[in-house]
Amino acid sequence: MPIKEVIGKVISHKMDKTITVAVINKISHRKYNKILSKTKKYYVHDENNDYWTGDIVKIQETRPISKHKCWKVIEKITN
Repeated sequence: MPIKEVIGKVISHKMDKTITVAVINKISHRKYNKILSKTKKYYVHDENNDYWTGDIVKIQETRPISKHKCWKVIEKITN
C-alpha cells in the first residue's frame, strides 16, 4: 500500500515541533455538479521548527507521533 502524500499550506507554527497544515480538496457535487472546496487540517511534525505560516509544504503520513500527529513534512515547495 503506497504512503499518502499531500500538498498544503501552513496556517500555524505556534506549537513546538508542530505545524498546522490546511489541505484543500476540490470535489464535484453529485446532484448539482458544482465544484466545492473541502478543507482539512492536519497536525504535522516539524523537527527543527523550519516552517512558517504561509509556506506551501508536502507532507507524508507516518506512524503516530502523538495523540493527534501522524504526518511529517517532506519538503518545502514555496513560501
